[in-house]
Amino acid sequence: MSEETNNETVIDLRQLVSLIWENIWGIIAWGVIGILIALGISFIFMTPKYSATIDLLVNQKVDNSALQYNAQQADLQAINTYKDVLTKPVILSPVLKQIKQQDNYAGSLADLESSVSISNETNSQVVSVTVTDTNAYTAADIANTIGKVFSSKIKKMMKVNNVTVVTKAKADTNPVSPKIKLNILIGFVIGVLIGIALIVVRDLLDTSVRDEKFLTDDLGLTSLGFVSHMSHSTSRHAVSVVISQQAESRRRRRV
Repeated sequence: MSEETNNETVIDLRQLVSLIWENIWGIIAWGVIGILIALGISFIFMTPKYSATIDLLVNQKVDNSALQYNAQQADLQAINTYKDVLTKPVILSPVLKQIKQQDNYAGSLADLESSVSISNETNSQVVSVTVTDTNAYTAADIANTIGKVFSSKIKKMMKVNNVTVVTKAKADTNPVSPKIKLNILIGFVIGVLIGIALIVVRDLLDTSVRDEKFLTDDLGLTSLGFVSHMSHSTSRHAVSVVISQQAESRRRRRV
């Protein structure tokens, strides 16, 4: 039984591959349609967004070399606190006030908070603040303003002066989203899958008899013969009937 099941599976796979190969150009056409739709969505319905990053160094200035290691470990532990503080209203509220005056920023405090992301490598004293906005220059201004406000506020809040701006944010006019190449790939894959699905469904819904083997093997019927195709241009009206070997043998038994 397992051999029969395996044989049936192999036959089904072969039929599927054959079906795909026979309709390969139609499937490719669906892939091209998917690419065109993806490009349309990317350029028409998706607004380009830009990002800018400012790097902040958390490092206490200690003259005594013996205390330098302890100060460094304290800075590493303070980074998690700083990462949390950077996205709080105590920092973002004055930032929002400044960028509204400077860049005519139309977003709210919640919009500003959602546009800011904080990253930090393990055992690194550098904290990166990345801002995403629909305007590349506004994103850079927001990031630099956050660095400026945070450096000033942390002195009063933590009573330490251990934050230094390492790299200021610069406007990058290359959008970070939408990702055109990724969208093209996704559109092509979805288009191809839709094309294959339609072809398979059409084949499954096709109830026409295609060959004699389907009648004898799948349905268990006896084939009496088949009628040859004749062109409309021929002047003859006779029909050529070919009797199958199975039907002929049964006829001889009866005789």
